[in-house]
Formats: sequence, C-alpha cells, structure tokens
Amino acid sequence: MHSVRIAVRVTPRSGRDELAGWAGGELIVRVTAAPESGKANAAVCVVLARALGVPKSSVRVVRGPGSRHKLLEVDGVEESLVREITRGPGS
Repeated sequence: MHSVRIAVRVTPRSGRDELAGWAGGELIVRVTAAPESGKANAAVCVVLARALGVPKSSVRVVRGPGSRHKLLEVDGVEESLVREITRGPGS
C-alpha cells in the first residue's frame, strides 16, 4: 500500500469546502468548519478524501493539528495521482 504526505494550509470558516490550488509547496484547503474541537481538521480530511476518491479514514493529520499549516498522510494513492488531481507542482 502506498501513502503520500501532503503539506496543506487550511483556511477555516471559509464560504465553501474546496481545494484552492497550491502556494509555496502547500495545498490550500478551505473549509466551512470552525477551528475548534478538531472540526476543521476533520473537514480537511473529508475534502481531501473526496477529491482523491479514498475513504476519509485513509486521510489523517500527522503534524500541526492546532496550526493552519499541517502535514497530512493519505493511504492508498500514488503521489503522481495526488499531483494530477490537485494540479500541483510537477503535474
């Protein structure tokens, strides 16, 4: 099984849940959830899981749970697929 780590920058309390592209090597993720009690973290995992077509249990925060800058790990995908779907650097 393959896993990929993705640096993300989260914007909580946004108008919509979406992947908003890349900036400075981080995937920008906007979520409507508030940054309290892990709600924004859970929303980020759901948004990324939907975009990549994996179960939400395959996405987890491995660094920065209390920060806007996080490192997420996604099981069951190749890095090339992540870059292609999110239109990241090198795709």
